[in-house]
Formats: sequence, structure tokens, C-alpha cells
Amino acid sequence: MASQMIKGAFYSVGKKALDWVAITQCTLVGNRLRNYGLRYEDLYDQTDSLDVQEALNRLPPEVVDARNQRIKRAMDLSMKHDYLPKELQVIAERKEREALGATPLNQRSLP
Repeated sequence: MASQMIKGAFYSVGKKALDWVAITQCTLVGNRLRNYGLRYEDLYDQTDSLDVQEALNRLPPEVVDARNQRIKRAMDLSMKHDYLPKELQVIAERKEREALGATPLNQRSLP
């Protein structure tokens, strides 16, 4: 009985630590991607996975074009050893979401 309680306590502490590491990793990667104007989804390579290729085929052409443009801009900035200006990092994402007809993040609700 006591050993099960100890195992449960270690599992709980381990899970919390793992959750913290995952959140920290997502934050760090997100910040690095934002410097180049990328999103996490842009990292998926369509030549590696048939699932990613099929998902891109199902998207509207405007979304795929915006993704390709973000990737090209990020490669250009990387070659120049430069980052996207801070004011453009936030504005670019908002404009893109508005152009695609998405609702603002703070106005979304669950169906």
C-alpha cells in the first residue's frame, strides 16, 4: 500500500515536471519561430510525410500560398542573419488571420 502511494507521488511530481518542460519548450520554440515570422505548423515537411502532403492538398490555395511565403521569408531572413522587426511579427500574423477570415483569438468560442 505504501509503495503504491510513493509510486503515485513520484508519478505526480514527474508528470508536473514533464508538463513544465513541455510548456517551456513550446514557449521557446514559439519565440524563435516568431522571430522569423513562422508558425509551428510551417515546420512540417510535405516531402517527408504523406499525411502532411494530403493535409496541404486539402487546404485552400490561399493558406498554402501564405505558408510558402512565410517559409521563403524565413529562409531569406536566416541567410541574412536577421530577424523580422518586432512590430511586423505581431502585425503580420493578425493581418494574415484577418485575410483568411478567421475570428480574433480573444473572440473564439467552443461549438
